[in-house]
Amino acid sequence: MKGQFTLKKNSDFRRLYAKGKSAVTPFLVVYCRKNRGGVNRLGYTVSVKLGHAVVRNRVRRRLREIVRLNTPKLKSGYDLVLVARARSVHADFHQLEAAYLSACGKLGLLEEAEA
Repeated sequence: MKGQFTLKKNSDFRRLYAKGKSAVTPFLVVYCRKNRGGVNRLGYTVSVKLGHAVVRNRVRRRLREIVRLNTPKLKSGYDLVLVARARSVHADFHQLEAAYLSACGKLGLLEEAEA
């Protein structure tokens, strides 16, 4: 995960929810806000409503892998939070990846060559 770090503090998440821009897809919601550093920081939110721990961890692992594979396509210097929605539990990997790229495109996070 070169060039990206994880958001862990509750205050960081709340700042993004309150002041960040968001893009909604049927499978997930992406919040973003420019940060002062030159790297992307990511956080993941998977609600207890989605299922038991095994289900939530599977969704979280898929989201992390999607972000890892598509990091070179993104601009750097942003804080991102990915919030899984109920449909993400039954979605396959390619649907989640398309939803993530679509949300990033709506937010203007994709590099110009890729957009």
